[in-house]
Amino acid sequence: MTIFLLVIIYLAFISLGLPDSLLGVAWPVMQSDFGAPLDTAGFLFMTIAGGTIISSLVSGKVINRFGTSKVTVVSVLMTAGALLGFHFAPSIVWLVVCAIPLGLGAGAVDAGLNDYVATHYKAHHMSWLHCFWGVGATLGPIIMAQFISGQSSWRNGYFTIAGIQFVLVIILFLTLPLWNRVTKTSTITVNEERVDDHEDAKDVKPLQIKGVKLALISFLFYCGVESTVGLWGSSFLVNVKELDAALAAQWVSLYYGGITIGRFITGFITFKIRNLTLIRMGQLIALVGAALLFLPLPSTFSLVGFIMIGLGLAPIFPCMLHETPTRFGKKHSQTIMGYQMAVAYTGSTLMPPLLGFIASHSTIGIFPFCIVVFVAAMLLSSEKLNSLLKKQGLLNREDTSSTAF
Repeated sequence: MTIFLLVIIYLAFISLGLPDSLLGVAWPVMQSDFGAPLDTAGFLFMTIAGGTIISSLVSGKVINRFGTSKVTVVSVLMTAGALLGFHFAPSIVWLVVCAIPLGLGAGAVDAGLNDYVATHYKAHHMSWLHCFWGVGATLGPIIMAQFISGQSSWRNGYFTIAGIQFVLVIILFLTLPLWNRVTKTSTITVNEERVDDHEDAKDVKPLQIKGVKLALISFLFYCGVESTVGLWGSSFLVNVKELDAALAAQWVSLYYGGITIGRFITGFITFKIRNLTLIRMGQLIALVGAALLFLPLPSTFSLVGFIMIGLGLAPIFPCMLHETPTRFGKKHSQTIMGYQMAVAYTGSTLMPPLLGFIASHSTIGIFPFCIVVFVAAMLLSSEKLNSLLKKQGLLNREDTSSTAF
């Protein structure tokens, strides 16, 4: 029964990933249909991410009152309804209206399920959880590309994704009693903590703990990279590399495919390689991939670059989340986890529209340069944090978490 619940949680993360990549791959066609400027996609994306920030910040209170299972069902239902609204939207204004519940639906369930898995399971399950997000994020562009190429109908693409979401809502609703039974009978041992609380963390506020701000910067730039590539990658390929919109959407799906496959593999690698090593390796691979986009090379190298960025990003986010208790101790880990999620969504909210605004007044050709800068900033802040932790003697502590898996 515990394993079945884990499958349900994975399905919920597929539902989180499905809509995340739709706007970016559909926008070249949507922009033409609505006669909207290029940077409108950035404002839509910002609205979605803004709703996610708000719901993630209040998710603790909401989940404590209603429970993770009910919040998950309602959140996926909101997402499905919002996607259906995109299908029927007659104007940009209605897209903005539908973007609000789309963002609100994602935040609470994301924070709740991340906390549940980080508390109850080891690092490989966190990687696989986010792998299933990648499954959804990969399927989204593939489905949308089929409708764009076959019928030039992005609306039917949104309608299909909404239908899949409604099916997931039904599955989640029918399995609601399972959550209570597992909670009462589960033999899962809650992760007591991988390390003792830091001595200097007991009497200070979370943001005053050494290294927290550096960790937040890493999350900011990670999500800045991930979301910017997803939103503007297709436009870059269409306008700069002169690819067909449907082909560009397929290439972006390979970027998300790189994230998905990378996280699946990472789940196994975590048995042998520490989180910190995986984070560093991922950042270096992503930097090489971004450099391939930046250099004046044939279009094929851009495809390789997208895949490399996806593979590089794969281990970073789940490994950084799972490292939170080790880095900052048990007392403040839950609060810091919330801060990290909020700052991550802030990166998703601000950086893609910032690039869109600059590109609308110059050229989308600045896209690869910005990606290189974002990845480099993430790497530098992460390495500075590692140096600080090493001085504190916390860098090489082993994972001694106790879980059922």
